[in-house]
Amino acid sequence: MAKQYQEFNKRPTEIKMPEMGAWRQDIKDLKALNHRAMVVSIQALNSIVMAKAGTDVGRRGNDVEVIASELLEDAMPKNMEETWAKMGALKYVEELQKKKQSDVMRFLLRVRCWEFRQLNVIHRASRPSRPDKARRLGYKAKQGYVIYRIRVRRGGRKRPVPKGATYGKPTNQGVNQLKYQRSLKSTAEERVGRRCANLRVLNSYWVNQDSTYKYYEVILVDPQHKAIRIDPRINWIVNPVHKHRESRGLTATGKKSRGLNKGHRYNKTKAGRRKTWKRHNTLSLWRYR
Repeated sequence: MAKQYQEFNKRPTEIKMPEMGAWRQDIKDLKALNHRAMVVSIQALNSIVMAKAGTDVGRRGNDVEVIASELLEDAMPKNMEETWAKMGALKYVEELQKKKQSDVMRFLLRVRCWEFRQLNVIHRASRPSRPDKARRLGYKAKQGYVIYRIRVRRGGRKRPVPKGATYGKPTNQGVNQLKYQRSLKSTAEERVGRRCANLRVLNSYWVNQDSTYKYYEVILVDPQHKAIRIDPRINWIVNPVHKHRESRGLTATGKKSRGLNKGHRYNKTKAGRRKTWKRHNTLSLWRYR
């Protein structure tokens, strides 16, 4: 094919009226060459894309095709059948995490829970216990990101009154069997945020639980670190308005407790459903009207 292209380039390019037939023949020859080159390129691409295609591209005997086939063989992975359409490492971890009743996960959760009980209530973790979940929530294994682990006592919230004296009407005299309006994960984020006041809470996730406690890992970001301040994907959290966002219901679990979301049937949740209800049921009049 290369020789044919060279011969075609050596032909005279001047267009003369008597040689109009030869000029038309040149166009036909060029179209035929281009078509053949397209067929060869498609065959080469198919040999790369198709998983079970052989690595031997059809060789026609000329130099161009031989060199192209050798380059393709060198570029193609040696173990294509072993690596084609396989899941990544984090995908395997995610699928394993979903099967908590399996022998592997039951043993792992039991051993980790014993280890967490021996540690302090709030302590820093060297790395996330669930790297797949942490990365989905924004964690990066780079400077400026920190993981803290915390345990929160399970159960309802007892009303903090002295000796059960609520000083109110009987309908509000309950003390013990009250249910907290926020989740335990939101409580965990707030406690870690108070401990690490110089950091910003990004998100959190469940790692373990037993009969008494639930264990969470909280992702925090250092707003003063240079690696965070120059990263356009996370430097929004450097803004002072994001200080203690976990205490104001601005994290994912906080917004869930406030009833905020997007889409169908979330049209009366601006600033929170309780705030909307209060605004709709409060009569406000001007003094001079």
